[in-house]
Parts: sequence; C-alpha cells; structure tokens
Amino acid sequence: MGLFERFLSLWVAASIAVGITLGVLLPGVFEVLAGLEVARVNGLVAVLIWLMIYPMMVNVDLSSLRHIGDRPKGLVITLVVNWLIKPFTMAGLGLLFFEVFFRSWVDPVDAREYIAGMILLGAAPCTAMVFVWSQLTRGDATYTLVQVSVNDLIMVFAFAPLVALLLGVADVVVPWSTLLLSVVLYVVVPLVAGYFTRRALLSRGGGPEAVAAFSARLKPYTVVGLLATVVLLFAFQGPRILEQPGVIVLIAIPLLVQSYGIFAVAYGWAWAWGLPFSIAAPAAMIGTSNFFELAVAVAISLFGLESGAALATVVGVLVEVPVMLSLVALANRTRHHFEEKTDSTEGGQDVPGRA
Repeated sequence: MGLFERFLSLWVAASIAVGITLGVLLPGVFEVLAGLEVARVNGLVAVLIWLMIYPMMVNVDLSSLRHIGDRPKGLVITLVVNWLIKPFTMAGLGLLFFEVFFRSWVDPVDAREYIAGMILLGAAPCTAMVFVWSQLTRGDATYTLVQVSVNDLIMVFAFAPLVALLLGVADVVVPWSTLLLSVVLYVVVPLVAGYFTRRALLSRGGGPEAVAAFSARLKPYTVVGLLATVVLLFAFQGPRILEQPGVIVLIAIPLLVQSYGIFAVAYGWAWAWGLPFSIAAPAAMIGTSNFFELAVAVAISLFGLESGAALATVVGVLVEVPVMLSLVALANRTRHHFEEKTDSTEGGQDVPGRA
C-alpha cells in the first residue's frame, strides 16, 4: 500500500482546509469556475474526475468474466450485497438519521441533499481501492478481478435506475437526462477507453506488467484529480461549513454505521456459507467500500458544486480509508475462524475452496 493510499484521509483533510480557506479568500474566482458548465456538467470537474476514473478502468480486465462461473458463492454475496442490500440500507439510514435523529439540527432542504449524496455513495460499489484491500488481506487476486469486472458491467445498466428509484423515495427530483449523461461520462466512456487502452498495451506483447506500468505512470494524475476536486468542492462549501462545522460529523455518523454494518453482513454470510478467507475478505471489502469518484461526479452533475449532496460524497472520501483499514485489521485478526471452518469440513463432503 503506497504512501498516498495509506494517508489518503490526511491528504483529503488537508485539501478540505485549503479549499475552505481559498473559498473564503477568493470567492470571485470560484464563482467563475462554477460557471464553466455545459448541460449541468462542470467542465473543470469533469476533467478532474476523468483523471481519477480512467486509470482505474484500465485495470479492469473484462476477459476475466470467463471465470464468472468459478466458485459462484463469493460472486453471489458480492452482487446481492452491492445491488440488493447496500443501496437500500444507505437510503434507510440517511432517512432515519436526517429525518428523525438530526431533524431539529438540520434544515430540511439541506437534509434531503445530504441523504441524496449518501444514496449516491451507497449505489456505487468500489472499483479500484478494493484491489488494495484485497492485497492487504492476501485475497485471491483473480477472483477479486472477476467480482470488480462484473460489478462494473452491472453499474453501466443499473446505477441510473437504482439511484433514480432511491432518490424518489427520498423525495428528491431527479433530472433523468443529467443522470444518464453522468453515467455515460463517468462510467461508460472511461470503461470503454480503459478497455481499448488495456487491449493496446497487451497487443504490444507487454503483458499485465505493461498495464501495471502504465497505471503507475498515471497514478500522480489520479492523485491530483482527487485532491483538486476536494479543494474545489470545499472552496464552494466554505461559508456553509464555517457556519455549521458540525455538519461533517452528522454526515459521517450514518456512513460509519453503514460501513461496519454492511461488512458484518457480507463477512458473516461468507463465513456461514463456508467460503475460504481469500474470497470472503475481498467480497466483504467490495460491499463495504465505495466508488466515491463516481458518487462525487454524479452529485456535482445532479445537484451542483455547492450542494449538500456533493458535500456528503466528499465526507464519504474522508471516512473511507480509516474505516477500511480498521476492517482489514479485523479481517486479518479473524482469519483463523475461516481456517478452522475449512479444516472442520475438509474431511466431509463440503469443501469451502470450491464455493
């Protein structure tokens, strides 16, 4: 795990401070930047988001889908948690906290936008960082790649209607044209570009090493894209945050409950179903982690740079890494429970390694 990934939350926190400071000192500059929009898509933010997403998509190997039938239990857990449980629990927790627990502390209009941002996070399963979490738990790299590739293909078709459904439940008006445009811009286009880039690199005979080297060369741009986006968002949000500094804590609370709850569901299910640890841990990590780059991009497109939805997605970035590192540590400490279950069933007809 590189220096950037390990201290991502610190870099994001520093970028937040820089963004708020610049927003207060140079409000006119950021008003001009906010006006650089075409079809409700901010051009500058779009470029920064592409810098984040495109390198990730280069690492998605669609040819791995031929292994989709291998050990299907792990894939079933990933897909059920990501598409049938996680988005709905996130919407439910958002409504519970901001419509009930925090109702007297947050303006109703702002509350709906925070809920919308959390829904966008819940509906976007992780694409890139999960490879880091899988490596830290010594997960099955090939199987993790299959899970991510299947998730990305489903996201192309399911993300927009699922988000529209849940935002409707939260009483948020969804501009369908903008939502579909966001999916095309931030999922379809980077996925297609990543596919052809990967294909070109492999056709030159370089193999997976060439793809890894190409991704490594792009990594600094990814870092710049993420941190610059955070600076922009908080420059626009600066005055509101200074007026209500506790709002970040309020948004973080349901996100934390969601993360640990979803991990418990996926990890516990994997153990009960007899999966080997090398598949169980990454499956639970995929369900817990978020494709926050996509959530940030869509929140900005749908609700604007100065929206509560955009703020909520960035709070998701802030809490993600420390939460995931704590879950990696928990998984590694409980590895023996999976090994003991494997040992107890290898003598019988049920072999978890074939799950």
